[in-house]
Amino acid sequence: MSSLNQLGRLVNGLSLIAKEIVKRSQTIENAKKGDLETLLASSIKNAVVSAADLAGLTKGTVREFSSPRPKESVVYFNSNNDGVAEDNVNSFSNGVAPANPTLDEPIHCEKVVSSNDQTILEEKVGNDGLERESESNLDDKHDVDGGEVAAEAPVDLKRRRPRERKVPATPFSRAFGFAALGAGLAWGTVQESAKRLVYGSPNSNDKQSAISPFLSEQNAERLALALCRMRGAALKIGQMLSIQDESLVPAPILTALDIVRQGADVMPRSQLNQVLDAELGRDWSSKLTSFDYEPMAAASIGQVHQAVTKDGMDVAMKIQYPGVAGSIESDIQNVKLLLDYTNLIPEGLYLDRAMKVAKEELSRECDYNLEASNQKRFCDLLSSREGFYVPLVIDDISSKRVLTTELVYGVPIDKVALLNQGTRNYVGRKLLQLTLMELFVFRFMQTDPNWSNFLYDEATRTINLIDFGAARDYPKRFVDDYLRMVMACANDDREAVIEMSKRLGFLTGKESEVMLEAHVQAGFVVGLPFSKPGGYDFRSTNITQSISNLGATMLRHRLTPPPDEAYSLHRKLSGAFLACIKLGAVVPCRELLLEVYEHYPFGEDEDILSSASAS
Repeated sequence: MSSLNQLGRLVNGLSLIAKEIVKRSQTIENAKKGDLETLLASSIKNAVVSAADLAGLTKGTVREFSSPRPKESVVYFNSNNDGVAEDNVNSFSNGVAPANPTLDEPIHCEKVVSSNDQTILEEKVGNDGLERESESNLDDKHDVDGGEVAAEAPVDLKRRRPRERKVPATPFSRAFGFAALGAGLAWGTVQESAKRLVYGSPNSNDKQSAISPFLSEQNAERLALALCRMRGAALKIGQMLSIQDESLVPAPILTALDIVRQGADVMPRSQLNQVLDAELGRDWSSKLTSFDYEPMAAASIGQVHQAVTKDGMDVAMKIQYPGVAGSIESDIQNVKLLLDYTNLIPEGLYLDRAMKVAKEELSRECDYNLEASNQKRFCDLLSSREGFYVPLVIDDISSKRVLTTELVYGVPIDKVALLNQGTRNYVGRKLLQLTLMELFVFRFMQTDPNWSNFLYDEATRTINLIDFGAARDYPKRFVDDYLRMVMACANDDREAVIEMSKRLGFLTGKESEVMLEAHVQAGFVVGLPFSKPGGYDFRSTNITQSISNLGATMLRHRLTPPPDEAYSLHRKLSGAFLACIKLGAVVPCRELLLEVYEHYPFGEDEDILSSASAS
């Protein structure tokens, strides 16, 4: 009898469990409501899985995968009946940490090995916020046809990870920031001097850094981190200087400025909202369905955020740092005082003229209404040109300090270098073609050569162009003579190069023979890709090293600064060359130049020099 009682209890227990399962089953619950299709599909799925398990084809249980969790930084907006947007902020609960590490957490990156560009990276983040990156770059020993590549010794580089810091927006806070930087640099100099008294001067290939205690590695890092915190004109000038070579700027400072070039700190959410409220009105969110508070990029003047408009368009919103536009002149003056005090910049660079040009360029770049106009103008100019696309400007979500454009995707130039040789040749050709068109056809050029401004879409073989804040016009007469000089350089005509250089303002006519020879040879080096028909392999010669060696001589013997137009123009031209070198592209440069030259409408003084003939 006891056995029967125990059996009865077991049956009752199993019955209760079965009832509870039925109660909690969503599929059966749906079936009760008439959703027999779900019940049937679930039953068939379970039967198939059971049969497969019995046959030995599968093993295990059916798992339901939940959809990916939304990004914590994305805010979704729901408009109520009054037209005021309500925001639903994604947040993590139950003690679950976000998927992405916080800004202060260490990052450990696996090695990345590329088949074409052969770059191996390992990253670690220290407590100072600087990522140590070990890189083996095999660009100089690259077989274009895909042969074996010999590795160089790893080089220890530093990369700075952006942090969330409020932008100093008032004149006092910015002045205080520069004062603190100056005091830090002075203290660092005292420390380095004391260190050298005890241990002696360091061994260094860079003579300036070996002589000056100011040029210590610690001071260089102080400078870079301060500029990243300050942002604005100070950071922009640092980024401009970072693309120079060691003949202009000492190696320790170049290393620090390379950290600067990687990006600025980011605004906290509260400060970002203040800018958006002031520029677009407190109801700015009513025009969006979502907004990502984590920036896609943080630069010297502003940062870029992804959003989605009410009509479903993915957009990029560039938001300017507060106080940047009004502090350009004071920032430039403070940077100049620092550079004068440290005596870092050689006289041949003509710092006053360079600062004057930088101030004018920065003033234009801070006007997002002007940038929107530039972008629309480029959109019209390139609308019929195959292989280029300029994203649309969204006017109703834009202002003088906020610019909203269609979001485009693609691979930046440095990543295109990982693709096959045919693709690299194509992209290199299109970039050089664009540069020549901008100067000699449109006489209107986007002068920022940042590789991330050119995004290659491999599916459509199109280069998406972004960031037109640095776009500017060039006078017809200047472009006429510059084209003549380029042809003279391509044809190795010394007399024509000197004559055009005088007309353009690069030479005064009173230069020494040493200066003239260095200037002409520099012109011939730049003209080398255009000197012969057929494809020019940009990895066949070291153009940048040749120019660097000649540049040091020109800095010592130069009698006049270059014309104002040359600062932005040469930045873009050197950027185009560096991009082609990075890509390892083979480009028919002379054919591209002759195509432009033969159709160019020269203005007055059309006595084209004999050297500039198309022969």
